[in-house]
Order: sequence, then structure tokens, then C-alpha cells
Amino acid sequence: MSRTAEITRATKETDITICLDLDGTGNTDIDTGVPFFDHMLDAFGRHGLFDLSVRAQGDIEVEAHHTVEDCGIVLGQCFADALGDCRGIVRYGSIILPMDEALVMSAVDISGRGQLHYAVDLTCPLLGTFDTTLAQEFFIALASNMGATLHVRSIAGYNTHHILEAAFKACARALSAAVAINPRIADAVPSTKGVL
Repeated sequence: MSRTAEITRATKETDITICLDLDGTGNTDIDTGVPFFDHMLDAFGRHGLFDLSVRAQGDIEVEAHHTVEDCGIVLGQCFADALGDCRGIVRYGSIILPMDEALVMSAVDISGRGQLHYAVDLTCPLLGTFDTTLAQEFFIALASNMGATLHVRSIAGYNTHHILEAAFKACARALSAAVAINPRIADAVPSTKGVL
């Protein structure tokens, strides 16, 4: 069974198309016009082993906020679409991921209740031209549109690049574990309610 999705979302601020394969091998093709964000989405796809294609055009002459947030919206919608009714998935995933001096925890519950709990300490407001507060906006949009409870928390670190990259990689690894098929439950939905 193919667990893929392709969604296009066009507004007056952005035009975004994302293709996602939950059972990929980490092949990525990313172009958002925001170089550091491209780097983060590439890491997300590769370390989550998701095949991920992102094409985004946005009003980055204003700033990158709309592009980053709207990519989170569309990617979250792709996850939700590819998962369908979530039959057979593990549902939960978590990891504590190191990157040099940085250490970041991410945990996810694909619960149908989209929310982000984010406590990431950053010492630098800009990485290149990237406003580092936009990472939180991306994760909010991803979690709420996917319908997942997502925790991202920095435990150690001082290099903002390392901390944010660890956050994207940790989120990807936690999601990869959560969307995996659990052969022990076959076609069941992993909830006492019978639905997510």
C-alpha cells in the first residue's frame, strides 16, 4: 500500500507544492528560496527516510515567515493525507539526538490533536538571513495540520545552527518511528477509541 501524498497550496503570499512518501529512502529535492530552511528540510527528509520534494515560491522579499509557516502547513497536510485513518501505525516516537555539543529531544504522538510544545534555547537570532524564531512557526504548523502532539526541547548546546539542525533531525526521526507500520496490530487503529 502506497503511503504518499502530493498537495499544492496557493495563496496571495505563497505557492507551495510538496510530495511526501512515508516509506521512502530519504531522497530529497528542496527549493524554498530560503537557503537555511532548504538545509533543514533536506536534513528532515534524509534523516526521517522520507522521500520529500518541496517547491515553494513566497514573498521572501518581505521576509521568510509566510514561506516557512506555509511549508509547515502543507507538509503537515501531506502527513495527514498519507497516513489516512492511521491503521497499523506505531503512533508514538521519540528520540534524544546529539549533534556535536547540542542535544535535542523530540517526541510525537499521532493523536489527532495537533499541538506543539517547544522549549528550544537559541543564542543567535539569525543564521544567514534566516530568522531562527521561524523554526517554531514551522513546527506549530506541521503539528497542527498533521494532527500530532509534538514536543521539541533542547537539552544542551550553544551553537544555534547545531541546535536547530538537531531539532529538525530529531523531529524527523521521532516521526519516522511513529508512522512506521506495527505488524502486531495489522489493520487496527492504535487507540482505545477505535479512531484517531
